[in-house]
This record gives sequence, structure tokens and C-alpha cells, in this order.
Amino acid sequence: MEPTWIDSAVAWLNAHPFAAGAVTFLIAFCDAVVILGFFVPALPLLFAIGAMIGLGHVNGPYALAAATLGAFCGDAVSFWVGRRWGVQLRQRWPFSRYPQWLDRSEALFRRKGMQSIFIARFIGAVRPFVPAIAGMVHMPLRRYIPPSMVACLLWSAVFLAPGWALGASYDAVAAVADRLALVLGGLVAAVALVFLGVMYTWRWFAGHADNLLARALRWTRAHPRLGRYVIALVDPNRPESPSLVVLAVCLLGISWLWFTLLASLLANGGPLALDHTVHEFMWSVRNPLADRLMAGLATLGEAEVLGPAALVALAYLLWRKRWMAAAHWIGAIVFGLVFTSLLEAVIDMPRPPTAPEGFGFPSVAVTMMTIVFGFFAVLIARELPGRNRVWPYLVAGVLTTVVGFARLYLGAHWPSDLIGGTLFGILWLLVLGLAYRRHFVRSFWMRPLAWAFYTTFVAAALWHAPRHADRLLAKFHAAAPTTTLAAQAWWEHDWATLPPQRNERDIRRRWALDVQVAGPLAPLRRALEGEGWRVQPQADWVHTLGLLDVSAPPITQVVLPATLDAHPEALLFLRSGRRPNQQVVLRLWPAPARLSDGTPLWIGTAQTLQYEKPLHTASLWLPVADDGHAHAQVRAALQSFAPRENAHPDGGAPVLRLRTH
Repeated sequence: MEPTWIDSAVAWLNAHPFAAGAVTFLIAFCDAVVILGFFVPALPLLFAIGAMIGLGHVNGPYALAAATLGAFCGDAVSFWVGRRWGVQLRQRWPFSRYPQWLDRSEALFRRKGMQSIFIARFIGAVRPFVPAIAGMVHMPLRRYIPPSMVACLLWSAVFLAPGWALGASYDAVAAVADRLALVLGGLVAAVALVFLGVMYTWRWFAGHADNLLARALRWTRAHPRLGRYVIALVDPNRPESPSLVVLAVCLLGISWLWFTLLASLLANGGPLALDHTVHEFMWSVRNPLADRLMAGLATLGEAEVLGPAALVALAYLLWRKRWMAAAHWIGAIVFGLVFTSLLEAVIDMPRPPTAPEGFGFPSVAVTMMTIVFGFFAVLIARELPGRNRVWPYLVAGVLTTVVGFARLYLGAHWPSDLIGGTLFGILWLLVLGLAYRRHFVRSFWMRPLAWAFYTTFVAAALWHAPRHADRLLAKFHAAAPTTTLAAQAWWEHDWATLPPQRNERDIRRRWALDVQVAGPLAPLRRALEGEGWRVQPQADWVHTLGLLDVSAPPITQVVLPATLDAHPEALLFLRSGRRPNQQVVLRLWPAPARLSDGTPLWIGTAQTLQYEKPLHTASLWLPVADDGHAHAQVRAALQSFAPRENAHPDGGAPVLRLRTH
């Protein structure tokens, strides 16, 4: 499924063929200009330009030259600004307010000298400022220009290359694995977003904790009656005061978000429009390879995985006689589970149509994942040095995101269930965190506790997920078709009511559904195997990773599975094609309708696949146009069933139908 933005961009580029260079120049130029470059997201924009190059919509050397020239001109402007204002630049806004922008760049320049011009081009935080520092110290142009030009050329190539490679292989990969790519890409994007969100939120609070503490103290002096309660949190004589203030501010913010979400759901009387949109999209990208992976990841939030890790942590705290920490650990888990269960019972939220009994608002698995890993982070983070304190929170955020995304993919919850569960989990652990930090707690050696907790979690996950992924996945099978056709009516004319193409938004990937079968598949399988066809078992991840071995013989490489309306293929038949490195395939899925007499109904596609090696990094069997050769091969092999063939009224493609009973 090619994203809509690509379609719009391609149409614009076709109408303005030389504009791509101007846009690329402008992106690279703005990214390099002092101050402005701090806010320009050059990486995603140049990634998009690179994707256009790979797809063949933009000339590669032209875009590379434009990006290089833009970056060089932007650096030159920054160099001129530094030379023009010199040290006075530090007294001008915004450097007078944020002196660290220049301080980091100056420190790099003093350590590395001329090399810093090259190094800074690849470090976003100092990229726009090092040329200004070079100008401030009046570096000679003959020393500045050569490293700047080389750095700009390499930077442009490096930033365009990922999108270029993706675009070059996009059509090839999307032809057989677009849904899998969307799922994995969505998971990576969600994890990256949460990772960056936690990281930068932590850094912001770490840098502003003292300021927040000072404001809180001023407020207590201005409001002495209420302030005497607040001073208990912000007592400057307590070393934990900055942390307590941060927790209190987060508690207020999360409380507001939680009650806003809850009020929106109650006012709406059920899931929001966004819930339905996301659920339908996730259902549309179901893929057999992603199904079991996501089911395995979804089990990480179950009691069989979280329970052993929580018990090991509790046992360690009791052994070390950390009674206060153990009491709060028990309270976090027990009361969190009780409150979540009560909310799920009290709030009558309609479940997604794909979710069985036991899945509601909020998501228990996501809530408990947030509480267990979040409060464990509260326990051990205070014992870590400096910026390392953020890592337990990053682990908690990433694992909670993985579990939430997996359950969203399976159709177990609405997005509101997951967001509500996460917010409630954060709300509860903030309450416990405030209570825990308010008590004087002696420091203790946290490394054995961290190793025991995380190692137990990993071991339990590795043991539990492979054994229970299929059980969980079985709960989220596609719904039975609601359309019922009379058997004879289907044979005569109602076959034309079934879809003529696989449901893809991109017209180039709408495989023709040109075979319909009524009856059991065993007789069909025997007939095809008698004609030299073979059945390929559904490929798993071991076989899929084998596609990276481009030296393997083509015949040993698997054909990747595909879905129709979230159903995996019931059977995949293969036989050699008419040319080297070609195969003819027949894919069969359950049809989106059923026959009134209970006879199973199947729908499929006949294709010719060509063996390709996109970018020489993987092996793929890709569909190619064959002028009906694959369809003719299937028709010839199944003549013993006396099939019928007619042109589909929607598109005119021939559709072969037969009965095996």
C-alpha cells in the first residue's frame, strides 16, 4: 500500500520536474543555517527525497548535488554570521537565553579544530553552530572551505541513501510483503516515538527541576495556609525534593489526561471514531508472519511472565530487609490489579468485534506492564548515577509500547483501552512513587536486584511466549462470513458477487481473484499433485530469514505468505514456470461468503512469480504479468472437475470455478 503522501508528491513532481532540486536545496540550506537548523527536521525530509529517488521520480545525482550545495551555502551563511558578529553573538537572543547551544559547539571546535567542521555535520545538536564558531574565531576561508565541502557531500549522500535504498526496493518488497513491512515499520516507529518521548521528557524535567522547586517555594510563601501542605513535598533540606516536585507535576498532568479521556469515552457512549479507524487499519494489515510474532509479544503482559519477575524482586527486597520498598512494591501490584479489574467491571465499554470475553477498558495487561516496570524504575532509578537514571524508565516505556502495539494489532483492544490503561498505570505508580519518595529510604545496592528482575522477566518471556502465542492467536481469528449464497445460485450466477481482486488500495497490487472452489480441498490437492504441482507449507520466520541468503538456489527459497481479509492462505501450490527462475502458483483462501448447504467455499489467485534479488540483499519471488499463463495452467490441471469459466462483470477477467464434491 503506497502511502497517500507519495501519490500527492509524485503528482506535484511530475508537474514540476525541476522543483525537486529546489526543495532539496532549501531543506539542506535551512538545516545548516544557524538557529534555523535547530528546528528543521532534515532527516525525515531527506529520507522522503531519497525514497522519491529510489522510486524513480527524482534524478539521483541532481538531488545529491542540490543537497550538497544547499548544505554548503547554509554553512557559509552560519560562518558569515559568526564572523560578522563575533563574540557579540553571545549577547544576542536566543544565545543570551540558551548559551549552551554555542558552548557545546565551541567545546567541540576547541577539541577537534578543523576536524570539528567535518564531525559536526553529522551531529544534529551542533551542526548549525560549529560553522558560526569557526567564523567567530576568524578561521581562514582556505582552511574552512575544503572540509566543509567534503562534509556536505558525504552528509548529503548518507542522509539520502536510506530513503534511496528503500525506494529502490519498495515496489519489489511491497509486492509480496507490504503488510508485513507496515506492521514492523509501525512497531519500530511506535517504539522510537516512546523512546524519544521518555528520553526528552526526562531531560527536560532534569534540567528544570530546580526551577520548578523554586516556583513551588515561592507559591508556598504566597499562600501560607495551603503552602504548609505543599512544603512537605518541596522542603529544600530534603535531597529528594526535586524528584518529588517532578513526580507531583507529572501526577497532575497524567490525572488531567486520564479524566479527559474517560470523560470523552463516557460522553461518546463507546469507542471514539479514532478507535474504529485504527482498529480497521490494523485488521487490514494482518499478515501470517506478523500474526505469531505479535501474539508472542502480546503474551509479555500476562501474569505468567510478569509474575515471576515481580516475585523475584519482592523476595530480594525482603531478603535485604527493605521493608518500606517491599510494602510499596506489593501495594503497587496488588492494588493496581484490583483497581484495574474494578474499572473494567464498572465501565461498560463495548469490545472490538474481534475481541473475545475478558478484554475491556482499560487493558489489564498494558496497565500492569506499566505499573510493574514503571514502579520498578522508581525503585532503582534513584540509585543510578546521573543520566543513567532514565534507562529503567526507557525500558518500561518500550516494553509497554511493544505489548500495547501487539494487542492493538491482534484486535484485542481499542486504542482507548491501551491509552487508558497506560495513563491509569502511570497515575497509580506516580501516587506510589510520591508516597515512597516521601519516606526516608536508605540507599541500597540495586545492581543485583536489577539483574534478578530483568533476567527473570526475559527467561519467563522466552519460556512462555513460544508455548502460548498460538493459544492467544486462536482467540483473534477472522469473523465468519455473513454473506450466504445458495449452492446452485453460486454455481450459476452468484459467483460474480465475490470480489474480483484482492483488497489492496494500490491498484498495481490488486491480485486478480480468478479461481473459486466449492467443496473440500483434499481432492483438489490430489489432482494438482498428480499434475506435478507441490504444496508449500506456510513460511515461518526461519524460512523468511533464509531469504537473506542470496547465494541459495532459487528453488530452495520460499514464497512469502499472503492474507485475504485477515485470513492466511489455506493452501499454496507451486510448479515450475515456462522460463528459468519462474514459478506458477495458486493461492487459496476462505471466501468472504458461505454456501447455504454448509459446503466450504474458497477463492484464490493464479500467478507467475519471478525470482529477484532487490539490491542484492534478499531473495524474493515477485508477481509478474504473464498474459494469463498461470490461469491457463491451473485450468488445464483441473479439467477432471469439469470447471466453468466466465468473465467477471467487474473488470472482465476470466474466473474459473469448480466443485470438488
